[in-house]
Formats: sequence, C-alpha cells, structure tokens
Amino acid sequence: MASTDFLLNYLPIVVFLGIALGLASVMVLASMLIGRSKPDTEKLSAYECGFEAFDDARRKFDVRFYLVAILFIIFDLEVAFLFPWAVSLGAIGMFGFWSMVVFLTVLTVGLVYEWNKGALDWE
Repeated sequence: MASTDFLLNYLPIVVFLGIALGLASVMVLASMLIGRSKPDTEKLSAYECGFEAFDDARRKFDVRFYLVAILFIIFDLEVAFLFPWAVSLGAIGMFGFWSMVVFLTVLTVGLVYEWNKGALDWE
C-alpha cells in the first residue's frame, strides 16, 4: 500500500514526460513531412568557424573567433553567478552586495578594455 502511494507521487512527472516526448515527436515528424528539402552543396557543407573544414591544419586561424568564444564564456558565467546572488541577497547582506559590485566592476572594466582594443569589431 505504501509503495503505491509513493509511486502515485511520481505520476505527474511521468505524465509531463509523456506529453513532452509526444509533443517533441509530433513536431519532428511534422517538420520532416511538411518541410521542403532542397539540398545544395552550400547547405550540405559543414560550417567550421568560417572556413572549409578539410583544409591545411597549419593555416592561419583568425583570433577573433577565440575572443568571441572567451567573451561568451565570461558573460555566461557572469549570468550564472547573478541568479544565485539575486536569490540569496537578503541572506548575504552588505558584504555579498559589495563583493558582487566588485565582481561586476572587474567584468565591466574588461569589457571596456576589449571594446577599446577593437576585439568586438567584425570586418
């Protein structure tokens, strides 16, 4: 009797997963059936950082791709730190507030530095 009550607690999760899987399957099948497919060489080619994937490995690589990736990681981590900070702001007090202000200031100074150096300019 206790095991059925325990399993009934998970029924909404199983129903939710069933609906999600069913809806995802319907959307994938509908796009396969309804969508037009006119492949050409450009659509079928692999996109690898703006140049052909199968080329000389010693070819010069544009450093801007690395800079954009690093900037994305930095600001993605910033957002990942902001959410728990905002939730626990009442519990951590003024020390937590000012430490986050220092953190955001360091990131802002880094962004301004990269902007002035032209790392965000794309030609």
